Amino acid sequence: MNLVEKLGLSALHRLDPETAHGASIKALKLGLTPTPGPVTSSRLQTSLAGISLPNPVGLAAGFDKNAEALAPLSKAGFGFIEVGAATPRPQPGNPKPRLFRLTEDRAAINRFGFNNEGMEVIGARLSQRPRVAVIGLNLGANKDSEDRAADFARVLAHCGAHLDFATVNVSSPNTEKLRDLQGREALSALLAGVIDTRNGLSRRVPVFLKIAPDLDRAGIEDIAAVALDSGIDAVIATNTTLSRDGLRSPHKAEAGGLSGAPLFEASTRVLAQLSELLDGKVPLIGVGGISTAEQAYAKICAGASAVQFYTAMVYGGLSLAGEIATGLDRLLERDGFDNVAQAVGTKRKDWL
Repeated sequence: MNLVEKLGLSALHRLDPETAHGASIKALKLGLTPTPGPVTSSRLQTSLAGISLPNPVGLAAGFDKNAEALAPLSKAGFGFIEVGAATPRPQPGNPKPRLFRLTEDRAAINRFGFNNEGMEVIGARLSQRPRVAVIGLNLGANKDSEDRAADFARVLAHCGAHLDFATVNVSSPNTEKLRDLQGREALSALLAGVIDTRNGLSRRVPVFLKIAPDLDRAGIEDIAAVALDSGIDAVIATNTTLSRDGLRSPHKAEAGGLSGAPLFEASTRVLAQLSELLDGKVPLIGVGGISTAEQAYAKICAGASAVQFYTAMVYGGLSLAGEIATGLDRLLERDGFDNVAQAVGTKRKDWL
């Protein structure tokens, strides 16, 4: 992180978190943030669900909810970008305040509730997206929908022509009863509708599933079984947690999903369990608590073919994308791997 970015982060931290988030999106659009361009090497280049990636370090959903900053983000060093979540109709989300920095814990709690401008506005922006980048969309459901399962398919049908992948998000804790859709029968039915919609698109769009870290062993086994049976292309492990174990921040009791450093171990253990159950048949994307190249590498060695992060940028800035990818390249070289794919799952047993 250079001096200008440090000063920018310091200024943002003087604002309330949601205002600061909006300011960071505006700064990106104005070209006031570091954009080093693609970060890649022969070791970092990889394939995820048939998608060629310059590196396996992605931006998680939630940062650019409305697909406003696609062009600058495509030059920020990420190997792939996920925007959204998008719902069929615009919705304001939950009452403010709904985003909290837990500085002492290098974490955040949010209870946004899928606030977004809706699939029509987001789809229009995606239609103008830079084609050189790998861009996906997190699919959501409206809070007041009579058929939430159908909402995911509706968003995919509307936006699918402009996507490299789409993620079914049934793991946000901030929409009441949404996580109930992670149950085996409900999830199978929901995914069947999404896959059927995907099969009707003009081209095949890989479908990912994002799960919660708060599943017990039986729940993880159900997710693995559904992943194998449904025809999805990857599982993202994991979303935010409801756990508050070990937190020090005054905001630790706020309702919502916890992200950032405290999530690293729990999410990596879920990832490793899924890796063991799926045994390479469905690729995994590791998310939760990543802020360094070493942590990204740990997720990969636990079974992830690629990784994503977001909360760490609150404390480390946008330049983290390039720093993590470059550091990962050095770690792969140190350990004698010619390509990141060779490292996937090599230390899975350490997390079981």
